[in-house]
Amino acid sequence: MPVVPKGTHQQVVASLCRENLWGHIKFLHLRQNICLGHSEADNQHAQWLLEIGGGLTMDNNEIIQVFQSMVCANLNALINRIYSGIGNSRAQDNQYFLDCIILCPKNDQVHDINKAILQ
Repeated sequence: MPVVPKGTHQQVVASLCRENLWGHIKFLHLRQNICLGHSEADNQHAQWLLEIGGGLTMDNNEIIQVFQSMVCANLNALINRIYSGIGNSRAQDNQYFLDCIILCPKNDQVHDINKAILQ
């Protein structure tokens, strides 16, 4: 597969269209989030995730509106919220880091966050 350094979504898709691989790409669509429970709040969250996946929640600038409860003021606030127990003994368990993760679309963002966590 071609690599598009720091490419936008559109640039990556365009590069795939030019490759012989395009005819072999299979698109999978999320229909049900099996990791969530079945409470009303879980169902609403699952519906919201489906709407994001379908591009239904973006405005004209391709910005997704998130719930205020998901917003952090800055990177340190995000790290403190996700890794609030990093100083205790539970953080020695590998499961802690499986339960407490921050996903990023680009590696340079991952590196910046990892550096901030380790400071």
